[in-house]
Amino acid sequence: MPRSTARNWFAAATAGLLAAATLNPVPASAADAPYKVLVFSKTAGFRHSSIPNGIAAVQSLGSTNNFTVTATEDAAAFTAANLAQYQTVVFMSTTGDVLNDAQQTAFEAYIRGGGGYVGVHAAADTEYSWPFYGTLAGAWFASHPAIQQASVNVEDRSHPATAHLGATWTRTDEWYNYQTNPRATAHVLASLNESSYSGGSMSGDHPITWCKTIDSGRSFYTGFGHTEESYADTNFRNLLLGAIRYTAKRVDGDCAAPVQPSGSVYQAEAWSATGGVQVANHAAAVGGKTAGYIDNNDWISFTGVNLSNVTGVSLRSSSAGAGGTVELRAGSTTGTLLGSAAIANTGSWETFRDVFTPLSTNASTSLFLVFRGTGSSLFDLDQLTLTRSATTRQGEAWSSMSGLQVAGHAPATGGQTAGFIDNNDWAAYTGLSLGTAAGVRVKWSSAGPGGTIELRAGSATGALLGTLAVANTGSWDTFRTASVALVPNASTTLCLVFRGGSGSLFDVDEFTVFSA
Repeated sequence: MPRSTARNWFAAATAGLLAAATLNPVPASAADAPYKVLVFSKTAGFRHSSIPNGIAAVQSLGSTNNFTVTATEDAAAFTAANLAQYQTVVFMSTTGDVLNDAQQTAFEAYIRGGGGYVGVHAAADTEYSWPFYGTLAGAWFASHPAIQQASVNVEDRSHPATAHLGATWTRTDEWYNYQTNPRATAHVLASLNESSYSGGSMSGDHPITWCKTIDSGRSFYTGFGHTEESYADTNFRNLLLGAIRYTAKRVDGDCAAPVQPSGSVYQAEAWSATGGVQVANHAAAVGGKTAGYIDNNDWISFTGVNLSNVTGVSLRSSSAGAGGTVELRAGSTTGTLLGSAAIANTGSWETFRDVFTPLSTNASTSLFLVFRGTGSSLFDLDQLTLTRSATTRQGEAWSSMSGLQVAGHAPATGGQTAGFIDNNDWAAYTGLSLGTAAGVRVKWSSAGPGGTIELRAGSATGALLGTLAVANTGSWDTFRTASVALVPNASTTLCLVFRGGSGSLFDVDEFTVFSA
């Protein structure tokens, strides 16, 4: 089944499963080994009217999923001996300073020793003076606009709390803004599309549900749950159930914080933020995962990127779909275009190919990859490698050659090219660092048939590092450039071997080798 067809099929199947879940909401978790859950709802600030609804929802979930619930507002429950009987503790819209020093110590030891925490909505408006709680919850509340409808991007649809959801989820709630973005320290499961409502203040990257691990313990937080109606919503109830089961260690889920990029190589699935993209599993990918399920206008971004000295980027991708284009932009999805690369069908989702494109430098430290194309599931992106050095050689400045002559062209750099190129001619250039090479850009002209340039290591019969097709440009004084990814090689000599039909094929003005 084609990937695009499969994606549409899965969307339809998901809709059908959700409809079935409305009628039969009891999942297989009824077979979990019995366990206990503590629901804590003490408030020392604003008190949500939805707290009783939340407690009742957890109790109802427990009755059909093999866990018992103790609900309390008594902080005296936070002793080492009492907490030991519970597999997880739900903070149900707690507010303010609700635990004293001894209770805080007991709860921190409980979490670090393997206990679970589920924070619901105003749990982020709690214990501002306790640093550990800020780490546990992931972020503290800052502000909120009026209750309104918004679109939620479900970033991870494999976690037990979100596996039942579609790629987007439209719902009405009170949408918290947070003092900090938790993405760097937590695994974000869902985020808000700030363009879908008014009052978002997190610069377009707005996590709303996330999870993490702390020593042996597990933490889960969701900003959903302000309204009383939330707790009658099957989708939200199943999210709560998944959160409880995950933190109680009755089911596993990926809650690792994103791998922070180092050097110039970025795993595409370790994005800082995304719009529409999901993680896809591929055995042939680096690390076994990619940024996948990419549709037109989806995007990913990376923060903390030094764009002031970039020269180019190599993109590793696969596609059994239509392919498309990657736009590389500075600062935002509509920021300055630094470069773009065409991604072609590679024959299967497990067949990866590299493409290379030069990039312009920029003062921004945020790199956005915006995806364009027609249809759905265009391609998957495995990783990107930024290049930060470039070496340019004039075509006529060869170290050795066969069959070539210097040709004069006024528009050429320096007024000359490697010219009169016939089939099987070649030119070699020494002193190049090919060990970190990522791509090459070639400038050429042709009023002939054009042809192909083979880029080989060491000699005209050496290892093939890349191949570039060069076409007729309209005249011998009309120059164009094109780029291709290169395979690194220990050699320091690059040999350009020219293939084509009969007669003068093309002239080469210059080429630039880009290195990571």
